[in-house]
Amino acid sequence: MVSTFNSISGSKRSLHVQVAREIARGILSGDLAEGSVIPGEMVLCEEFGISRTALREAVKLLTSKGLLESRPKIGTKVMARAYWNFLDPQLIEWMDGLIDIDVFCQQFLGLRKAIEPEACALAALHASAEQRIELSETFQSMCEIANAPEFDQEAWIEIDMKFHNLIFNSTGNNFYLPFGNILQSMFINFFAHSSKEGDVCLREHREIYEAIMAGNSEKAKKVSLDHLQSDKHRLPAAS
Repeated sequence: MVSTFNSISGSKRSLHVQVAREIARGILSGDLAEGSVIPGEMVLCEEFGISRTALREAVKLLTSKGLLESRPKIGTKVMARAYWNFLDPQLIEWMDGLIDIDVFCQQFLGLRKAIEPEACALAALHASAEQRIELSETFQSMCEIANAPEFDQEAWIEIDMKFHNLIFNSTGNNFYLPFGNILQSMFINFFAHSSKEGDVCLREHREIYEAIMAGNSEKAKKVSLDHLQSDKHRLPAAS
């Protein structure tokens, strides 16, 4: 296998993170094939212009994300895709530009369909008074941004992400919390794509908001699932 990396010895960022990013992008793009063994330490240290310590820290970071595995007498191997931690925010950032945005958003939408409607149902039942107040304030801000004379996409992305984050945080179930926090990178990319032309699905957000505020779990689940349809997010139908 032939692999060429540029020297990053002059980078102002943490060297091992920069090295990890470059190797990860090689893996994510397919340039470093699953099951292949990456070049040895001496080769990579020379190509990147870094120390063995920095390289080993990079490999350790990528191993924690399921991308690499080091074995004695074998070397450092690229793991199969099934082991990659696609929910890792840093890994999501490193994927930028390596995957078709429609494919990325369609796959993420599929994950949301499996999780978010139930989160809305739980939020309708378990949201505290404080969380309902915050959700109400957040929705009012959504209305103001959506109805402004000039659409501010950056402001919309921020408030839309906050709205969905609040829902996951209001479920009363700790296992839903990561989807409101860890997946922020996914949400940002998704909302940026789906709201590019000012399409914000305000009516659907209102229905979700009103169902949660009314404590109607069945309706909250139903309207959430309705909201998560491809044709409402500028996405092509799933094949």
